Amino acid sequence: MGKFRLYLVFVVLCLGTCTIIVGLNHGWNLMPIFFRDIAAMNWPGQFNSDFMSFLALSGLWLGWRHQFSPGGVALGILGIFGGMMVLAPYLFFASIEANGDVKVLMLGRSRAIG
Repeated sequence: MGKFRLYLVFVVLCLGTCTIIVGLNHGWNLMPIFFRDIAAMNWPGQFNSDFMSFLALSGLWLGWRHQFSPGGVALGILGIFGGMMVLAPYLFFASIEANGDVKVLMLGRSRAIG
């Protein structure tokens, strides 16, 4: 579990650095570019569609793991828009809370134990 947590920290540091550099150089308004590429039906648009599907799955899993409680729904929405910058820290702290038990990490304590 230690290597997994190290990977999550590495991803957040690399992606955070990249995001800051791109944002400073190209602006912070990603949405028009993201959806324009999808509408253009080109390879960047195909990648964005695939990526958006992963974001939606991530958000659904976050909400489901918290049994779609109000906090779980909010976390899921945050996960959809925040991507790995939300999911990686979440998994880092959830793995600590789960004491390295992957079943608890993936299902949540109530589903894994009860």
